[in-house]
Amino acid sequence: MTSLILLAAYLIGSIPTALIVGKVFFNIDIREHGSNNPGATNSLRVLGKKAAIIVLLVDVGKGAVAASLPLYFQTELEPLHIGLIAVVGHCFPIFANFRGGKAIATTAGVLLVSNLWMLLVAYVTFFAVIFVSKYVFFGSISVGVALLIFSLIEPGNDNELIFSLFLLFLLFLHRTNIKNFLSNNELKINDNRLKDDRITTKRK
Repeated sequence: MTSLILLAAYLIGSIPTALIVGKVFFNIDIREHGSNNPGATNSLRVLGKKAAIIVLLVDVGKGAVAASLPLYFQTELEPLHIGLIAVVGHCFPIFANFRGGKAIATTAGVLLVSNLWMLLVAYVTFFAVIFVSKYVFFGSISVGVALLIFSLIEPGNDNELIFSLFLLFLLFLHRTNIKNFLSNNELKINDNRLKDDRITTKRK
């Protein structure tokens, strides 16, 4: 049963939402536009608000469904751990040649099921950092920092190692953003050049 749940979580996470939305409704591969990331943020940048909302909701749902598997099957597996397998699937999806997103929306879904306090702390931090810095990737990395700090101070929380690895994972996923930032090529959320990436013609 454990192996099946792990496999199911990975496959659920591997559903390439942004890629599907881009190809079905816009006839494009979103990984070839904007930031080249098949996630909600780049969907907003390239495909617009409606597409981004769909991608966001489905990607959050993937994490929530995966984290719910241990509860549904009444196993002793930790929902957080199983949910994070879906996050790995989202970032390295077997259905999209292992070219996936950057973990943030799917992680929110995992925390929605496994720990609401961690969800609140992590995503208040996410939006606050973006508001101050105007860089989405700073907000994304701050999620890992917030979760690690939370795990260190919350009584009875034994996830310090997991969230240390998760933070390193986020740094790896955002290595291109970090490189662009250091070379002054990373765009802020209020940069007018982002509008140039918008796809305006939908497939008929």
